[in-house]
Amino acid sequence: MPALHLQHLHKRFGATLALDDASLKVERGSIHGLVGENGAGKSTLIKILAGIHKADAGQVSIDGQSYGALSPRQVDALGVQFIHQERLLPASFTVGEALFFGHELRRGPFVDRRRQQREAERLLAEYFDLRLPAGALVSELSSAERQVLQITRALIRQPKILVFDEPSVALVKREVDQLLRIVKRLRDQGLSILYISHYLQEIDSLCDEVTVLRNGRDVAVVQPRHTSSAEIARLMVNREVQEMYPKAKVALGAPLLQVRGLSLARRYRQIDLDVRRGEIVGLTGLVGSGAKELFKTLFGVERADSGSVHLDGRLLRLRSPGQAIAEGLALVPEERRSQGISPVLSVLENLTLAGLGRFSRWGLLSRRKEQAESLRLIDELAIKAPGPQAAVSQLSGGNQQKVALGKWLSRRSAVYLLDEPCVGVDVGAKVEIYRLIGRLVEEGAAVLVLSSDLPELLGISDRILVLHRGEVAGEFRAGEADSDQLLACATGAVVAAALSAREVEHA
Repeated sequence: MPALHLQHLHKRFGATLALDDASLKVERGSIHGLVGENGAGKSTLIKILAGIHKADAGQVSIDGQSYGALSPRQVDALGVQFIHQERLLPASFTVGEALFFGHELRRGPFVDRRRQQREAERLLAEYFDLRLPAGALVSELSSAERQVLQITRALIRQPKILVFDEPSVALVKREVDQLLRIVKRLRDQGLSILYISHYLQEIDSLCDEVTVLRNGRDVAVVQPRHTSSAEIARLMVNREVQEMYPKAKVALGAPLLQVRGLSLARRYRQIDLDVRRGEIVGLTGLVGSGAKELFKTLFGVERADSGSVHLDGRLLRLRSPGQAIAEGLALVPEERRSQGISPVLSVLENLTLAGLGRFSRWGLLSRRKEQAESLRLIDELAIKAPGPQAAVSQLSGGNQQKVALGKWLSRRSAVYLLDEPCVGVDVGAKVEIYRLIGRLVEEGAAVLVLSSDLPELLGISDRILVLHRGEVAGEFRAGEADSDQLLACATGAVVAAALSAREVEHA
């Protein structure tokens, strides 16, 4: 008898068929993966399991007992707990308060905070050998520590089934490795686990079986030990991914963005880089390398102590993001939900937000022009949305990322700074975003891509700069390097010679 069996689920939202006879089975004491493109139906399926949505047809079986519909309270009582990609813990709470939130330990009518903290310390040490300062706030914890806290919060409910929903999105590699060890240990202790992830390397190394969703249907159940990641990707998108990283062939122009001797105390030192018209330059480095701070400086969020930035030959004195935008720079941040888009606004409002001046006269917006531009971009970028008036929060992650890019297209910026442009995006949407980046350079823009995904940088870039402890440790032509070389450079194991000015000119 399986621990969990979702059978023949159907769910429609208006004209959209989200689930079309979808099924999934998790055997006891196993890790079962769930993969699919954004919009394939994964979120709807999980929300039905959580009791948030009610299926139009089909049933959910837990421990052999079938249910036509469930409430969140029932799901909790049946021993199903969820670990979400968003860390749903109040930032101002202490570790003890967050761990027992909703199930507080009491002394009479009062919450016993001291006991909660003692119990939190004991449980974290017992489950994960993690020791946190007494009274530490959630806001003071690393992403990995918050993740462990969320898992511990689920474990004290003594679950039978744990559902991990994109748990590694905000983690660096070392933290991901730790998470995967924890998940395997929980499986070995007898828990049944459903693991949802866009990262096929995690699925490959972790899961006993994997269900592939496509267009609301389960199209395959495979065993990763017998099935390659490439085959799983093909099943997800229903086509051969012959060219995972489509690369536009563009004749490079003159340098458009030029950075010389840029330095910011305790962040980075003496950064030199050029990005030419029609060129994609990759930038990578480990956490603390200074790459994130460099991006913030180029967009006017932070101010360098010394050095210069020129755009098309003009010296820029960037003091604010508004000034950077006016000069022709665009930034698509990694945190798209909190910084790249406005979830409460519509797709139309997000797409035209960065270029409102193009749609207004004498301070009055032309709704007709806004509508026409948003429809053009929705069609051009293949954004899957019910319509331009739909809230952008209703879109899948890949389509939200297209909106985050599309709003700068309406402004026609000269230089695009893309920070982890495909983080948390499925394989099919990644290809579409790479093609969009290719279109930017075909139209004469210069693109600087910051990414920790080394195969991604090698696939889409013309050149790659590697930062180590705030300095450029190496510069590579993308076609003459591999991931091992980039990683060795990023960790300081080797220091690669920078390309000469003449080599850059002919790269």
